[in-house]
Amino acid sequence: MTTAASDTSHDPNQMTGAAMIVRAMIDHGVKHIFGYPGGAVLPIYDELFMQQEHLQHILVRHEQGAGHAAEGYARSTGKPGVVLVTSGPGATNMVTPLADALMDSIPLVCITGQVPTHLIGNDAFQECDTVGITRPCTKHNWLVRDIKDLARVLHEAFYVATSGRPGPVVVDVPKDVQFATGTYHPPRKADVHVSYTPRLKGDAAQIRKAVALLAGAKRPIIYSGGGVINSGNEASKLLRELVEVTDFPITSTLMGLGAYPASGKNWLGMLGMHGTYEANMAMHDCDVMLCIGARFDDRITGRTDAFSPNSKKIHIDIDPSSINKNIRVDVPIIGDVASVLGDLLSVFKAEAKKPRIDPWWFEIGRWRARNSLAYKKNNDVILPQFAIQRLYEAVRGRDTYITTEVGQHQMWAAQFFGFEQPKRWMTSGGLGTMGYGLPAALGVQVAHPDSLVIDIAGDASVQMTMQEMSTAVQYELPIKIFILNNNHMGMVRQWQQLLHGNRLSHSYSEAMPDFVKLADAYGAVGFQVFKPADLDGAIMEMIKVKKPVLFDCRVASLENCFPMIPSGKAHNEMLLPAEANDETTAAAFAGGKALV
Repeated sequence: MTTAASDTSHDPNQMTGAAMIVRAMIDHGVKHIFGYPGGAVLPIYDELFMQQEHLQHILVRHEQGAGHAAEGYARSTGKPGVVLVTSGPGATNMVTPLADALMDSIPLVCITGQVPTHLIGNDAFQECDTVGITRPCTKHNWLVRDIKDLARVLHEAFYVATSGRPGPVVVDVPKDVQFATGTYHPPRKADVHVSYTPRLKGDAAQIRKAVALLAGAKRPIIYSGGGVINSGNEASKLLRELVEVTDFPITSTLMGLGAYPASGKNWLGMLGMHGTYEANMAMHDCDVMLCIGARFDDRITGRTDAFSPNSKKIHIDIDPSSINKNIRVDVPIIGDVASVLGDLLSVFKAEAKKPRIDPWWFEIGRWRARNSLAYKKNNDVILPQFAIQRLYEAVRGRDTYITTEVGQHQMWAAQFFGFEQPKRWMTSGGLGTMGYGLPAALGVQVAHPDSLVIDIAGDASVQMTMQEMSTAVQYELPIKIFILNNNHMGMVRQWQQLLHGNRLSHSYSEAMPDFVKLADAYGAVGFQVFKPADLDGAIMEMIKVKKPVLFDCRVASLENCFPMIPSGKAHNEMLLPAEANDETTAAAFAGGKALV
């Protein structure tokens, strides 16, 4: 597969470094690349020009947008997202998406240009230490100084990004290496990182210990995370089978939503800081906890010394570094979620009986009766919870993917939008990146051109990457940006109200754009809704539009997101909506250290 730009001999495997990069992408099944050209990657862009029948390049308006778009693409498909950016500021603008992908275990392969090798270290134009800068926010990175190493490194990069716990990698390629000629070889088994061999099969003895604990449980709970999603659809099927076989209650982290259906009878809702009362109380009072593909992060554990104090804990994870990192567990099982769940189910069916846990379900029923997601209806102003519910009802049953920005709207979306399938929910969990949702929606729409893709956004977050509306228009990507507009940085304002004496320091947004006019300026479509009675009709009109949409949903400006676990408190010390406006709220937060 050679071109006029890369045909340097009669040997089809003799080619330039730029041609190797494009050829490697094709050999690894890449169909779409997100990027932005610059001087240090022009040889690669020239090669892309020659290979347009094999790869589609999506030109973003900012490199951060390329990274988040690639994340959305990867999360909704399970395939690696690929990014191409230039040296210097092109590479540094990728730091946020790389860190985001590392925190949330998203496979990205980022190709960066670099100044010629003889200029490295000379402070050349648009030079930066890309390898040094990105080392803390990638699984691995490479600076390729020799054309002889390029093919091997490229294949290694795809292997590392997608094997074990997925994550981002960077391959930094100097411009002279892109011009140089060498021998390309296709991917082969030898092209793996010799020091990186993730364990897939769980230890049989540990699995039997886990089954024994589960069979003897009186108050069990399954705590699932994003690792179930990353393991593939088979893992989600096995998780659902495990719940059916055991009749155990199940909850999930923000990243794990959709692995078990929200309509399932055993579903307790999301757990953690803004999780449901029943999920958090069950986590606190359980006697056996089965953690599957989650990492016991601070949004879930809150106060680690009071986290589920009387339970035996089983932890399944492919990443050994996650075991005992935050919470000590009794039965660690290192391995791929799908593989371990398959073996665990086989042993449970053969050697164990389903425990009788009727009293536990009775207790959970009492917690459910508190209706922790309840809110007071209002006919005069749109409440954000109501807006999410009406959006969910409008798209229920459709082929829909949801992305979000970060803040209150993100938590309301997790609480009130029911996910029935995996890979339908794209959000920035670990890093909490404002501006994530709009470009992520682009990547999802590129991957699923016939699906409905909606970014549930906040008015502050969405402005951080608003320029990518231009990308959506250029490539005719009919994403819907559903903005819960409260004229505030809502979560910041909420914390300022609850923890900082209601001193709203710079969390109110002035000089807000007219989103309808802004949509028109981009060549998109704008909607604006103020009244609850008008919401359903406007949502249906939004869905019908076959162009990118900015939907300005004006919601109550000072609504807070509850339930909520105050800083430094345990799961059984939640604040519920009914308690949220009296003087006990301030007392609950007194002396706590903010987690944001």
